[in-house]
Amino acid sequence: MNKRLVVSSVIAIGIFTSTIVYNHFSKSSFRSSTASNPNTHLEGGGGLIGELSPLSIEYMRGQEYPGSDIVIKQTLPPGSNYDRYIASYNSDGLKIYALLTVPQGEKPRTGWPVIIFNHGYIQPEQYRTTEKYLAYTDAFSRHGYIVFKSDYRGHGNSEGKPEGAYYSPAYTIDVLNAVSSLKKYKDTDPERIGMWGHSMGGTLTLRSMVVTNDIKVGEIWAGVVASYQDLTNNWHHPDLNSRPWVPSQREQAVRRPGRQQLVDKYGSFEANPYFWQSISPIAFVKDISGPIQLQHGTADEEVPLLFSQKLDEAMKNAVKPVEFYAYEGDNHNLSNNLSTALQRSVDFFDKYLK
Repeated sequence: MNKRLVVSSVIAIGIFTSTIVYNHFSKSSFRSSTASNPNTHLEGGGGLIGELSPLSIEYMRGQEYPGSDIVIKQTLPPGSNYDRYIASYNSDGLKIYALLTVPQGEKPRTGWPVIIFNHGYIQPEQYRTTEKYLAYTDAFSRHGYIVFKSDYRGHGNSEGKPEGAYYSPAYTIDVLNAVSSLKKYKDTDPERIGMWGHSMGGTLTLRSMVVTNDIKVGEIWAGVVASYQDLTNNWHHPDLNSRPWVPSQREQAVRRPGRQQLVDKYGSFEANPYFWQSISPIAFVKDISGPIQLQHGTADEEVPLLFSQKLDEAMKNAVKPVEFYAYEGDNHNLSNNLSTALQRSVDFFDKYLK
């Protein structure tokens, strides 16, 4: 009886061990074949197996954005009640320049609240740190905020290549490293950081706010914030926009990432909807780090009003705080309502950061 029990036990152990070994090598072979063949696709052309795109929200959440100390490179003439500097910080091993403004007067006990200011698309070779958005940054700087406007890589004197904001995580990485750098800055309250974005900068704001919890409130003007399917079907489409967008010479020279590269690698919207959702910030608003205010002109010829409407709807469906102002007949820069729109932005930041 004891002998039969021993034999049975040996057989059972052998079967169990064989199963473990088989499963181990089967999984190892799967990982190996997928890694060695980057063109391994799901059945039906649905994209890569087991590979997260660097653009995916899940992937970006798993990365580190350490930032660096902020270095003052040049002191500029001051504003009405604030100091102005050209500063630099590190992102992805690159030196990135930025406009930094710091309020004058007695600093609050915990430090000044901060607004990370994400500018919209400007041809990288034409971009200058101290030009454009002067009235916008001044509105926040005068109201007791540290303002930090990153150039992004490849813009002005910043190092790196201008890879774009929609099909590369590069500019978002620069913004997230700016957040970390500001948290270390001596005059900052690291618990009171907000973010403002216009147009392309709206993309960076929304993506940043679903990647990190460090941003307590967001403000987006005329943002490119809809899904990738909407970006494809409802933006720069010949039927909707008579002035198709063309990359600048510097951008064309670096062959920045584009939609077709992602389609070739991961599949189309129809073949692999999961992938396109995985890289789309609007699909993750249930995790957004704070309230958002949206402002958009109904006559915007650069970015469709539809995009802000879609984000407003997504925020409400996720039961997240959102405010949405549409300006009848106004343009991409809200030129006809600039004072009103800026005051609404200041009031919104004051509500959540002061």
